[in-house]
Amino acid sequence: MSKRVADQINSFKYKGEPIRITLGTLVMTGLCIILLIVATFTQITIQHPYIPLDTLFFLGQEHSDYEILKHFIKSYDYIPQIPMIFFIVALMGRKFGITAIIMYIILGMFFPIFALGGGISYLFEYGFGYILAYLPAVFFAGTLLKGKTDYLRIPVISLVGVLTIHVLGILYMLFISTLRHAPWELVSSWIASQSGIQIIYDVFFTIMAVILGKQIRKLLWIVMC
Repeated sequence: MSKRVADQINSFKYKGEPIRITLGTLVMTGLCIILLIVATFTQITIQHPYIPLDTLFFLGQEHSDYEILKHFIKSYDYIPQIPMIFFIVALMGRKFGITAIIMYIILGMFFPIFALGGGISYLFEYGFGYILAYLPAVFFAGTLLKGKTDYLRIPVISLVGVLTIHVLGILYMLFISTLRHAPWELVSSWIASQSGIQIIYDVFFTIMAVILGKQIRKLLWIVMC
């Protein structure tokens, strides 16, 4: 790849001029919104080995090989919405990434495209803070990805971006629970389900999503240039 093409990719400019809103960019933004909606309702079952806290006690009893194997295999139903957010910003850049997220939120105020539905009343759902947190996370990631980004920095960008979403999402959840006077047991269970082991999976898949988005972005620019 020539230095000229590489510079255009990094700065999201074509022949020295900022990309304008065209039919092509509008179509790509629309496709990104569709991808985000699909990711919202996609569930991936992940299985991996782990060591539970009762390992010594469990092994001290008699169990079949199947029971032992099942006891040390963790199953988790994962929704890849957050990695899709960062895939979009790596592919489209900060401006169009934020545009896609804003359009997704606006559509969710009228149509049931969020995980638990939609509409204005969704503003008072515990999980809505995570959706709002996409905007600052995308702004942060898009700003860093706009410059020359080596692959060693992508894990750091992914980690901080994912943590931004989860921290702001938890704070919003605490705010809504205060308004509702919800018991701590309910709030803690929501936090555990939304921001427990989910964070580890989000960071891992976000790293892969950003790398994939950058590679597809390069292919698009090579075709254009």
